[in-house]
Amino acid sequence: MRCLHPCRYPFAAIAALFCLGLLLLAPRTAEARRHAHRRRHHVHPHTARALRRARKHGTEAVRAAARTETARVASDEDTDNDSESSPVNVAEVPLAAMNLPPLRGSHESLVRQNERAEQEGILRVKDNDDLMTLRRSGQLVPLPQLTSMHVDSRLPANRRYCRVWTSRFLTDLARVHYERFHRPLQVNSAVRTIEYQEHLRHINGNAAPAEGDVASPHLTGEAVDIAKKGLTASEVAWMRAYLLPLQTAGKIDVEEEFQQSCFHISVYRSYITPKKELAGTGKSTAPLVASGVR
Repeated sequence: MRCLHPCRYPFAAIAALFCLGLLLLAPRTAEARRHAHRRRHHVHPHTARALRRARKHGTEAVRAAARTETARVASDEDTDNDSESSPVNVAEVPLAAMNLPPLRGSHESLVRQNERAEQEGILRVKDNDDLMTLRRSGQLVPLPQLTSMHVDSRLPANRRYCRVWTSRFLTDLARVHYERFHRPLQVNSAVRTIEYQEHLRHINGNAAPAEGDVASPHLTGEAVDIAKKGLTASEVAWMRAYLLPLQTAGKIDVEEEFQQSCFHISVYRSYITPKKELAGTGKSTAPLVASGVR
């Protein structure tokens, strides 16, 4: 019996080897294709909906994160656990990025603060005896003692007083600020006497006069100074955003001082809405115009 020489049938041998290779590799190739298909197209429905909402309605930071997440899914970057969708982590955009301008005071503002006090019959405090009389009659009340606010230790005890509506304003401001930043505000100054203001004028050339149309609003007990020193850029921006609507509504007047680094704020009696206007409504008697600033 004659043996077939391998060289006489080269193409048959090559074809047989090729077919054998296809048989061995075909299952793995199909499985790999199925796995790649799953990786490329398997996106949980709730994840897809969240990405669509983020791209359509989110802030610029959220939309950017959504685009990144969409690109990750499209480029086959699998997660560690296919059963759970990967969270979209978006860093909070600082309030400082709002670039709100400072609330600068003006001569007209100072005149307005004195005119409002005169119209409402609020007299300037002359001296310590006058200060004591107003305290005893309840026309001046102590500054609020709160976890969310403290008073500069250098402020004398007899000048840690203000008008009732100013006290309410401080309580509201400190509470909302603390809820946001978990840090207390500091009051640097409150009521002053004409006697003290005249003394202050001798040692501080920038101090307001004790008499006239531009006298210091601190003399009425309506004004307070909130320290800016120690506040972050986001806190300063938040304060501006909180105070501006109240000033626009005529509830307060603000001057952001830079040499003394504080917010000088005069609070008007109208900050506390008369109870008769809210009778039966169940609303607070001290509505926050800017309570939406969070």
